[in-house]
Amino acid sequence: MSMPSSELAALLMLNRIKGLGATGARLLYRQFGSAREVLLHAAYTKDIIPGASASLYEALHDSGYDVFVRNEMEFMERHGIRCIACDSPEYPSRLLDCHDAPLLLFTLGNATLNARRTVGVVGTRKATPYGLRMCREFVRDLKALCPDAVVISGLAMGIDIESHRSAMENGLNTFGVLAHGLDKIYPSAHRADAARMLEHGGLITEFESGTAPLKYNFVRRNRIIAGLSDAVVVVEGAAKSGSLVTAEIAYSYNRDCFAFPGCVGDPYSVGCNELIRDNRAALITNALDFVNAMGWADTCSQGQTAIQTSLFNELTDIERRVVSRISQNARGVHVNTMIVEMNIPFSKLTAMMLSLELKGIARIGPGSMCVLM
Repeated sequence: MSMPSSELAALLMLNRIKGLGATGARLLYRQFGSAREVLLHAAYTKDIIPGASASLYEALHDSGYDVFVRNEMEFMERHGIRCIACDSPEYPSRLLDCHDAPLLLFTLGNATLNARRTVGVVGTRKATPYGLRMCREFVRDLKALCPDAVVISGLAMGIDIESHRSAMENGLNTFGVLAHGLDKIYPSAHRADAARMLEHGGLITEFESGTAPLKYNFVRRNRIIAGLSDAVVVVEGAAKSGSLVTAEIAYSYNRDCFAFPGCVGDPYSVGCNELIRDNRAALITNALDFVNAMGWADTCSQGQTAIQTSLFNELTDIERRVVSRISQNARGVHVNTMIVEMNIPFSKLTAMMLSLELKGIARIGPGSMCVLM
C-alpha cells in the first residue's frame, strides 16, 4: 500500500478498514497521534490491540484502498461534505464521552454539532395519530420553552421524520443521522426534507459514500443519535424496535431517557410503557415535564411564560374559565368548590383536568385541589 499523501486520505483509509471498528480505530489514532502514523507503524498493531487478527494486519497493508480514497475525496469536494476527525474542535464533544464513538463523521449543513442543548426524538416508523400529535406538540412547545434546543433523529418514517418536520416548522435546528453514505437519502421519500434540513441543521453519518442502508448499520446510527443527545425522548415504540435500542444505548451512556405513555395493550406503546415500568425512562406528558426534569426551566423562564400563554389561547371557553378560577388562589381550588361554582359535573371536570394536565397547565393535586402546574 502506498502511503497516502495527506492526513485526510489516511483517515479515510483507516476508517474503512474492516475488522478494526470504531473503538480500535480511535485507539490506534490516539496512540500514534495521526492516521498516517498508524499506517506507517502497522506492524505494531498487535502491541496496541492485543489479540489483533492477522487479517487486520493484512488490511492495514492492503493496496486496494487507494482508488477508494481518491474517489471519496473527489466526492466530498464536489458536494461540500465536511469530514470531521475525533480530535477536531468541530467534533461533537458529547460523542467524545462515548467509548464507541466513530473516528470520523461526514456532515452536510450549516449548524454546529456542539449546540447548547440537544434532544434526541425517536419512535416507531408506524406512528399512530396519537404519536404524531404528541411529537408535534412536544417539539412545538420545546421551541417555546427552549428556543436554542436542537432536535436529533434518524430521518426514518413515522416519529423520526415528524420530529424533523416539526422542528423546521417551529424554527428549531435539526440533524438527521443516517445509516448510509451521503450519496443517497433513505427513505427516498424524505429527500425534500433532507434538503431543507441543510438550511436548518444538517445531515450526519459515519459511513462513506456507497454504503448501503443495511440492517446492522441502523444500530450504529442509533448510537450516534444517543451520543449526540443530552437526553432521548421516545414518543412511540413497539416491544422490539429501533427506538428502544436507541433508548437503551442512551441509558448506557448515562444520558437521560424519557417516554410518552400510551394505552395498555397498544402495540406501538408497549415499548414506551415497558421503559417507564422498568425505570429505564421517565414518564413525560409534554415538553414542560421534560424541561423541568432536565433542569432547564431556570434558564428558559421566558419560554415557559410563552408556552403557557400559547396553550391558554388554544383552550376552549370552559377550560379558560376553569384555569382563570384556579389562578385566583395560589393554593388552588378544591374539586367540590369547582363543581359548585362552575356548575360542571364531576366526571366532566375530572376529564377536563386530565386534558389540562396533559397540556402542562393545571392538574388535580393532593387533597383534591385543582392547581396550576
